[in-house]
Amino acid sequence: MPDMWQRLAAPDVLVFLDVTWEVMRQRRRVKLTRSVFGAQPARLAHARQHADLYVHTDDLSALEVRDRVIADLNELGLAPDP
Repeated sequence: MPDMWQRLAAPDVLVFLDVTWEVMRQRRRVKLTRSVFGAQPARLAHARQHADLYVHTDDLSALEVRDRVIADLNELGLAPDP
């Protein structure tokens, strides 16, 4: 179901975080196979298309991702109230 993200959460803001297979494997041990990972772009295409913000995370630490998302949301006027 392409729009399941809307049905489950109905977010006020949708942030799409992206990572390559190689970087994902470096960051953590996961039992996700490469073929399952490879199917994710198609499964998440609807969410990516409707995302308010897209961040490719390969070259960013977790803190840098957080800071980028906060800064970009502020710039777009979408940051939640503190």
